[in-house]
Amino acid sequence: MSIICGVPLLECVYCLACARWAWKRCLHTAGHDSETWGLATAEEFEPVPRLCRYILAVYEEDLRHPLFEPPGGYGINPDWLILRKTYENTQGRAPPYILYLDHDHADIVLAIRGLNLAKESDYQVLLDNKLGKKKFEGGYVHNGLLKAAGWVLEAECDILKELVEKHPNYTLTFAGHSLGSGVAAMLALVVVQHHDKLGNIDRRRIRCYAIAPARCMSLNLAVRYADVINSVVLQDDFLPRTATPLEDIFKSVFWYGWTLSPISITVMFKADRLLDLPCLLCMRCMRDTCIPEEKMLRDPRRLYAPGRLYHIVERKPFRLGRFPPVVRTAVPVDGRFEHIVLSCNATSDHAIIWIEREARRAMDLMLEKDRIMEIPAKQRMERQETLAREHSEEHKAALQRAVTLSVPHAYLPSRYGTFDEHKDGDNSHKSTGESSVGSSGKSKTKVSWNELIERLFEKDESGLMLLKESHRDDC
Repeated sequence: MSIICGVPLLECVYCLACARWAWKRCLHTAGHDSETWGLATAEEFEPVPRLCRYILAVYEEDLRHPLFEPPGGYGINPDWLILRKTYENTQGRAPPYILYLDHDHADIVLAIRGLNLAKESDYQVLLDNKLGKKKFEGGYVHNGLLKAAGWVLEAECDILKELVEKHPNYTLTFAGHSLGSGVAAMLALVVVQHHDKLGNIDRRRIRCYAIAPARCMSLNLAVRYADVINSVVLQDDFLPRTATPLEDIFKSVFWYGWTLSPISITVMFKADRLLDLPCLLCMRCMRDTCIPEEKMLRDPRRLYAPGRLYHIVERKPFRLGRFPPVVRTAVPVDGRFEHIVLSCNATSDHAIIWIEREARRAMDLMLEKDRIMEIPAKQRMERQETLAREHSEEHKAALQRAVTLSVPHAYLPSRYGTFDEHKDGDNSHKSTGESSVGSSGKSKTKVSWNELIERLFEKDESGLMLLKESHRDDC
């Protein structure tokens, strides 16, 4: 047709479409993702900078003689540190973590570090997943992260139960960054489902803060557990926005060779492949722009950032430098960080050091504003009660929104405050090759904790837990 008319019509249409896409993408900034959200208060955001410092403390070998202490210190009393696990202790089954008894804030904290680029075991956890591989309570989760969470909980179950029962007024908080955020989110899911393992701990005592979260659970689970899990995203961070499965991203960045050894899998780093990451993100950005959001929402296997979202915004479009950070929060269903931001800060905003710094700045601004307003103690308590009620209503509205948008396996809570099982939730959207660990074919049959662990692990003659051969082959 272009030849007959003498005008390159198809080429013009293609160029206009590309120009429109580029214009929309260049104008899309991180601030647009949360522009309709409400502002966070100091009371609800207070744990974030503190937990960021606890996560940073996992990187230290000796907290009594720290080497990388941030301004103001870690805020940790070494005498209250219950335990510290390294890669040698976890045998590569999970990232290193610490268990800290925070008497100052009446909190039992399990903090997990992020991805270690030099450790092959972290890549094994990250790459152990396929789209729709693992079902859990009517939804889908990241397979490798769930295994890591199961290992941590089985290893620390007794001491956690002892602390929870010894301090009945303390909250139990799981916190992690990057890879650790996914493990922390899975820990929260498993503990809520198997609360009897920790002395029947009440759901309201369980909290999770996923810093720079990985997309680790399906949309119905992300919304359903928004009263427990909180995700914190700094401005342009690429990881919560990347719909590409994590294993595909790192397969494109790293050239890995599989060593035929029963002990380990060797992952070889190839530095020049780092240049592939921006290209992959850009190509994925173009592809996702052409997919209707309604279609993405109806894919039950698609993974999302978990829980309630907190977005720290500190830069403005077409402006240089950083502005006073503003924290916005919501429990969105659609528009849940679905677009990658073309920004030179997409990777630097993922760093825990920057997140801690900007979260602390935002917290200081909130406290300064409250100090200027001189809010009385009684009115402050009333505001906390109002905030809790608003969060509960917002959570219910998000669940209603998910049902309205026909999100697979989404359902409303009963009038008694519990979640009803959807009749067809576990029988629809079956995928080939998926594992049934964490969810059975019958909708109302709940997998016990012992059965969950027995399916994932086995014990050798010395009593050590080892991953079963069938699951090892999947890695």
